[in-house]
Amino acid sequence: MEYRYKPEGVCSKEMIFDIEDGIIKSLKIVGGCPGNTQGVSRLVEGMKIEDVIKTLKGIQCGNKGTSCPDQLSIALEKYLKEIA
Repeated sequence: MEYRYKPEGVCSKEMIFDIEDGIIKSLKIVGGCPGNTQGVSRLVEGMKIEDVIKTLKGIQCGNKGTSCPDQLSIALEKYLKEIA
């Protein structure tokens, strides 16, 4: 199932992910720092949603109070609430 999320407080503009049976099959982060967003995308592919949330939640970028990885964890938490 494809899911789209508009992150807040970061450079990236949209996160598009496909989830199947609680596993992230693909992730595309639009905008942001290309190397970092591609790296995060590749690292989380094949991981369980809960593991990604636990790993990325709370990571900050400078003094923004959030980051692209943190926003991904927020997106995944929102996804879990919507499908529950």
